[in-house]
Amino acid sequence: MPREFTYRGYTLEQLQQMSMDQVIKLLPSRARRSLERGLTHAQLKLLEKIKEYKTLTKLGEKPKKPLKTHARDMVIIPEMVGLTIHVYNGKEYVPVEIRPEMIGHRLGEFALTNRQVKHGRAGVGATRIPYIIVYGRDVRCNQGQPFAPGISVPLK
Repeated sequence: MPREFTYRGYTLEQLQQMSMDQVIKLLPSRARRSLERGLTHAQLKLLEKIKEYKTLTKLGEKPKKPLKTHARDMVIIPEMVGLTIHVYNGKEYVPVEIRPEMIGHRLGEFALTNRQVKHGRAGVGATRIPYIIVYGRDVRCNQGQPFAPGISVPLK
C-alpha cells in the first residue's frame, strides 16, 4: 500500500481546500515571505492561466495549448499539483510535471538552464605536438631537422 502524501501534517486534499493565507503560513520562510510581499504580473498571469486550464479540464475539454511561462520564480502551491507547466529555461520550454513533493519549491528549480558537459574525443589541433621528438638515437625538432647538427643523444 503506497504511503499517503502529507505536507506539514496535512494531506493534499486538505491543502487544496485551504485558503491561500493558510497555505502560505505552512511554507518555508523564503517562500512565505515571497508570497506575502505579493505576486508579480507574470505570476498573477500564470495563476489565471491555471484557473482557466482547470475549468476547461473539469468541463471535459482538452486545452489546445500547454501552459507556458517565464515565471521561474513562482512558488509551487497546492493548486498546481497534477498539472504540466512548460517553464522557459532561456532557450526552450521544458515541461515540468507538478507533483505534491514540489510544494514550496520554485518552478525554475525543475527546469535546468544548462546541460551537463559531455566531453568527446579531442578534435584536430586539440593536442600539442612536442617541439623535440626523439627518433632512435637522434634528437630532432618537430620539422624533422636535427636539433643540434652532429649531436646524437644516447638512449638508456
